[in-house]
Amino acid sequence: MPVTGQRPLLSGGFLALLSSGAPVGLAVSGGGDSVALLHLAAGSGGNISVASVDHGLRAAAADESAMVAGLCRRYGLPHQILRWSPGWDGTGNLQEKARNARYALLADWANAAGICDIALGHTADDQAETVVMALARGAGVDGLSGMGAVTEKDGLRFHRPLLKVTRRQLRDYLTTAGHAWCDDPSNDNPAYERIRVRQAAELLAGLGLAPQALAQVAEHMTQAAQALRHQAADHAASYILRQHGDMLVTVSLNDLSAEQARRLVLAAMAWVNRSLIAPRRDEQTRLMQTLRQGRAAMLAGCAFSFEGPVLRISREFAAIRDHVTTTTQLWDARWQLSGPHDTTLELRALGVGIDHCPAWRDAGLTHASMQATPAVWQEDRLICAPLAGFGQGWRAQIVAE
Repeated sequence: MPVTGQRPLLSGGFLALLSSGAPVGLAVSGGGDSVALLHLAAGSGGNISVASVDHGLRAAAADESAMVAGLCRRYGLPHQILRWSPGWDGTGNLQEKARNARYALLADWANAAGICDIALGHTADDQAETVVMALARGAGVDGLSGMGAVTEKDGLRFHRPLLKVTRRQLRDYLTTAGHAWCDDPSNDNPAYERIRVRQAAELLAGLGLAPQALAQVAEHMTQAAQALRHQAADHAASYILRQHGDMLVTVSLNDLSAEQARRLVLAAMAWVNRSLIAPRRDEQTRLMQTLRQGRAAMLAGCAFSFEGPVLRISREFAAIRDHVTTTTQLWDARWQLSGPHDTTLELRALGVGIDHCPAWRDAGLTHASMQATPAVWQEDRLICAPLAGFGQGWRAQIVAE
């Protein structure tokens, strides 16, 4: 820890978490940032467990994990090495796949250990690099917010308690304290965008864009994004009606600012498609241009249509045409059915079964919307379609909102 009187390197919120006695996981690779995190956290007390991810991409990674294991033994902390298996298949974006694998391995480890909070060693330099890459993509407010100090993913909270500390500050701390660390040679490989941005850091600093300044931009953008999210929630409460599985936007998008309209539509889309991955910004822009002109559209598993001035956002039938579960499972991540379950039955979209439901119009949904609602089938025989007036003792309701 820093000498008495010096500002702690770990964030106050994370120090409070350690003091609470709650189980906390640390992701420590052996690099300078995460090793500093380990020393700082261990010196602050707390109920700490440590994990190291070995992606199997470098022979030295095993030695680095062994070094971390040795540090943990010195502090009396439990340590586990998590190996990526089967590893990278040689296709796609290596860094993205390795990152996704890392989070998945950490999540499995934490869940098995009863840990809800995991700390990562991201620094102000990492935040600055993230902001620069977002700028290069022409990102908006959310993209320029960078990495959050605390983010939730798969039921876990990921903390970044060093986000306001520079890489140099951490290495100065390690050097002064006599702590060793390992340098990953891939951190000097200009084949990766982040490394190219990192190598330009000195030039950027000369232009006044030092890591602290760029990290401050991210903090300001985070505050702006929070304000916009609150405003979007207010607009949703005022202007969106739910009709079974559809969302009805009752305000003209042309009466809102472009950003307000975009956020309102995205919020409705996320309710209609619970598995939604936000479309690229250019796709969002084209969608909003189309909707502001009052024209129908489809995007990201959602169908958009107009009924007079009202915009209807429905589940796109083609997106869930082949989605099949048992009748006891959650269907399309939001529909739960109750009724006389049987192992010979399965849950699928209504689709052409609508022809066997003469009362389907009573629900107020469009033909296309109704086709995307859940129905119980026994092979090719329609057993029930609760929203289409063909209940047969079954009920369908949306859960997990």
